[in-house]
Amino acid sequence: MDTRVPVGSLKRKVVQLPLRFDAAGMRRDLATLPEEAWQPHFNKGCYEGDWSGIALRAAHEGPRALYPDPAADALYADTPVMARCERIRAVVAAFQCDLLSVRLLRLASGSIIREHRDYRLSASDGEVRLHVPVVTTPEVEFTIEGQRLFMPEGSCWYCDFSLPHSITNRSPIDRIHLVLDCRVNDWLRDMLLETATT
Repeated sequence: MDTRVPVGSLKRKVVQLPLRFDAAGMRRDLATLPEEAWQPHFNKGCYEGDWSGIALRAAHEGPRALYPDPAADALYADTPVMARCERIRAVVAAFQCDLLSVRLLRLASGSIIREHRDYRLSASDGEVRLHVPVVTTPEVEFTIEGQRLFMPEGSCWYCDFSLPHSITNRSPIDRIHLVLDCRVNDWLRDMLLETATT
């Protein structure tokens, strides 16, 4: 069954979904993770400073675990780190759709992700990338297609990341998001359509 969201049916390319999560609880999980668990982001030509992540669900082990392999499909599985994160697991379990890559991504204070596009990640492609901010501040400048967006802690966002977007962390803290790559099913499609067309 084709569950892709038809092109043009979403009135907005950035949507706050009607989901709320316990950011403070997720931060307690973060506090238990060792610094060496954070791997440098693989897209080194895209950023300045420190952009790193921890794979919670991945298609690979070892240094490639952070890479969301578009060819992996059914090979994704929870990593050992996921088993250590009780509160984050509860958040992930709220998503009633097939999950591909699930990662914690950290943009250190003073770091920049230059403008870029992530292809095949719009609702019309049948796969979306959702963001749940865990640690953030309005001083973090996230811009998509020229528009500034602030995502509060514990909220959940769909963005069409095939559009140009960039991030500058001008704050004194590291910005950390839980990032989920999801396959669109009826549950997710209906929520996107209901939220983004009103």
